[in-house]
Amino acid sequence: MLGGDLSAVVALAERVHPDLPEDSAVFEDRLRLYPRGCLVLGDGAHSPIAGYAVGHPWLKGAPPKLDSVLGVLPEPADCFYIHDVVIAPEARGAGHSRVVVDQLLELAASYPSATLVSVYGTVPFWSRFGFRDAGETLPPGALGAYGADARFMQRPGRK
Repeated sequence: MLGGDLSAVVALAERVHPDLPEDSAVFEDRLRLYPRGCLVLGDGAHSPIAGYAVGHPWLKGAPPKLDSVLGVLPEPADCFYIHDVVIAPEARGAGHSRVVVDQLLELAASYPSATLVSVYGTVPFWSRFGFRDAGETLPPGALGAYGADARFMQRPGRK
């Protein structure tokens, strides 16, 4: 992901996540803080991008609040947080998500665990990558802004 991709990333986020809005400043923040974890999928046909992914070092426990600018990453970080993986509806079914998740998990390999918040009923998808429900580790209401079906998930790192 490059700075020039941000408007397309925000447009795709708004289209795919209308109930989970995030300001463009959130994506700018993540790109500035951890560019290695900000990926785009170019489709070469209809739009500048067909998908994006964002992940970054974080602290085990509660995920960052939705629509929040971090400003800095924790030092030292003890997990890798997958903020978002989005494939445009018209680009789904071609195996892109597996490639993107594998790239994020490579970045996560040097951390004791990887975490994420599953939304829109994607628990089965994330389970295929070894993520398991870890909601019992969070305080009540920690995922409130993510929607009623949100699930906090974790998988061990490869250390």
